[in-house]
Amino acid sequence: MRSKLHRLTVTEADLNYIGSITLDPDLLEASGLVEGEKVQIVNVNNGERIETYTIKGERGSGQVCLNGPAARRCQPGDIIIVIAYGMMTVEEAQNFTPTVVFPDTATNKIV
Repeated sequence: MRSKLHRLTVTEADLNYIGSITLDPDLLEASGLVEGEKVQIVNVNNGERIETYTIKGERGSGQVCLNGPAARRCQPGDIIIVIAYGMMTVEEAQNFTPTVVFPDTATNKIV
C-alpha cells in the first residue's frame, strides 16, 4: 500500500460516465494520489472490491463519485476506502511509510 483514503462517503454515482472515480482534488493531494492513477475501491457497506482510476472533481466540494460500471457497485451514502499500491524492492518497502488520510466521513473534508 502506497496511499489510502480511509472511509469516504460516496456523494454520487454516474452510470453513464465512461468510468473512474471522481475525487475532490483536496483529497487527491492530501493522499498523494494523482489523476489517472489506478486505485482499488473497497465498499464497507457491501464488501465489493473494484479497480478503477482517479479523475479530479471540484475542489473543496468533498466530491466522491463512482462513474461507469463502478456506479453499480457503490451508491451515494456508501462508505468506501480508496487504496493505491506501488512497486518497490523489499529493501525500499522495509523503510517505506504509506500515506493514510482519515477524512471526516460526513463531509469528506480533510481534518
